[in-house]
Amino acid sequence: MAQRKGQTGNPNGRPKGTPNKVTTDLRTWINEILNNNRRQITNDLKKLEPYQRIAIFEKLLGYALPKLQSVEAKLDIDLNALSDTQLDMIITELSKQIEHD
Repeated sequence: MAQRKGQTGNPNGRPKGTPNKVTTDLRTWINEILNNNRRQITNDLKKLEPYQRIAIFEKLLGYALPKLQSVEAKLDIDLNALSDTQLDMIITELSKQIEHD
């Protein structure tokens, strides 16, 4: 019997954040191709115009590296209500975090 829209035979489903097996396999395969053919790819890229080289490189990076997500900080702090000492502490902590990243 067919499932109703929005229902599944597995109510728990795949856990959030678990990568899709097909996508993982494809990325692994492409990485292997790139790794096994580095010399040939490098030679082929050198024959291209610079703008073509950059365009291809950019496309290949999408398969080799995870995409970064932008992060938005939402603060419910009234900075005007903080003392200079408190603001200095916040700045110091943020600077430390930036240095470690």
